[in-house]
Amino acid sequence: MTTQSRQSQFSRIPPKERLPKWIKPSIGRVSELEKVQGLVKKYRLNTICEEGRCPNRGECYAAGTATFLLGGSICTRSCSFCQVDKGSPNKNIDYLEAERIANAVFQMGLRYVVLTSVARDDLSDHGASLFCKTMKEIRKLNTEIDIEVLTPDFWGGGANKTHSINKQRERLMEVLRAKPVCFNHNLETVERLQKEVRRGATYTRSLGLLKAARELAPNIPTKSGLMLGLGETKEEIIKTLEDLRSVDCQYLTLGQYLRPSLAHIPVAHYWEPKDFVVFASEAKKLGFKRINSGPLVRSSYHAEES
Repeated sequence: MTTQSRQSQFSRIPPKERLPKWIKPSIGRVSELEKVQGLVKKYRLNTICEEGRCPNRGECYAAGTATFLLGGSICTRSCSFCQVDKGSPNKNIDYLEAERIANAVFQMGLRYVVLTSVARDDLSDHGASLFCKTMKEIRKLNTEIDIEVLTPDFWGGGANKTHSINKQRERLMEVLRAKPVCFNHNLETVERLQKEVRRGATYTRSLGLLKAARELAPNIPTKSGLMLGLGETKEEIIKTLEDLRSVDCQYLTLGQYLRPSLAHIPVAHYWEPKDFVVFASEAKKLGFKRINSGPLVRSSYHAEES
């Protein structure tokens, strides 16, 4: 299905409810917001804050933080929830991007940085080296900065399933050798909704990546997140949390899905703040070490506190 036909499909489906009163993104201080936006523009960077239209970007910018998007602004996947542009990225990799990110991080005075990327299935290493190079450049300027990585699934390029699994582990190992303080990969939604929500990814592959991360680097904690409100049930949410714990995922984020535009999959339900408290309680019982759960929580929101 083409992007245009998907947009036509989803635009015919109106949101089922108006935005509830408890969804109130913080605007943040304008002066600080402009400062961060100025640095992002100066160094020609991409952030998931802007590309993904994160509802917290005003608050995060005001606090002097941002989540940097590696590998350009065009993704090779076509997930129906995501605002990032889809298509064929420029194959001429911008190898100076890492240095520019490092300079921006230094000027912002950050002590905790989150690096994520678009999916780059077109590259032989699926973008693993971009994470490594950026971590290296940041540490050249300040070795005390903690760096969390939020990666795609690194799947593909194998002649068969076994080959693909080996390739996935090779790319994962390359990133883990650079020693991030946390390895993050989001399941995004429950197993039943994966095909519609995360085109090009699967539930099993993502769980396999998180499991492999614990096996390959047991000293690096793993983290994952879910968007709620796509049509999942309470029972499916709990089952997903159990599956994450079965691969020893330690940190968890739970947030409400907000539809970026009429071209994206609609919100099926707005979970109330009290529901997020209940889910956090269930997650704690299952053994998650850190849990950030609330309507406006995102995978890198207040990441340093986790």
